[in-house]
Amino acid sequence: MGKYTPRRNRPHALIHAGPGLDFRAAPPEPWPDRDTGGTAMSFAFDHLLIARILFTLMTAGYAVGTVIADFNATHATNPKWTPHARFHVVWQITSYIGFGLLSLILIWWPGPLAVERLYLVAIMGAIVYAAFFVALIAMPVYGGRAYDDNGYQPFAAPVPLFTGRWDANITAFSVQIVIWLAGLTAALAG
Repeated sequence: MGKYTPRRNRPHALIHAGPGLDFRAAPPEPWPDRDTGGTAMSFAFDHLLIARILFTLMTAGYAVGTVIADFNATHATNPKWTPHARFHVVWQITSYIGFGLLSLILIWWPGPLAVERLYLVAIMGAIVYAAFFVALIAMPVYGGRAYDDNGYQPFAAPVPLFTGRWDANITAFSVQIVIWLAGLTAALAG
């Protein structure tokens, strides 16, 4: 047996886009979406729409929310922070923007592997939000605090379940974890 050589009038690769779809010839227009059996143009109406919306909200929480919450006098331009600490927060903010743009592309780009791309977005979100809670738990190790005197102060709890005052960061990130869990549930159900 020698090396396999495809016949000249046959495609070099078989593209499998889903059950019953065999593209030995030119694919039909528009290109079928492997995960839904629909078309790339109908991706907004597939069974993953809820997951995409929830993951978009979750991504906005770390990609846009950090710009609003941290690129101001409470963090990035806080006169009480050392210049090196401000450098690190700006680095964090811009990294989150980059990860957020990548996540949005993975969420909304039409085409194959839509479910797998949502899983990757879920992993990226889990890393960002888990890192927040690791930093929160590790505060005694590095002498950290959840807030500064000239930053966002805890506010009166709308529902005093655990305490009468809630920290703004912990509250926002806890809400984002709930959105993340709902998005993951929707993606897994799809």
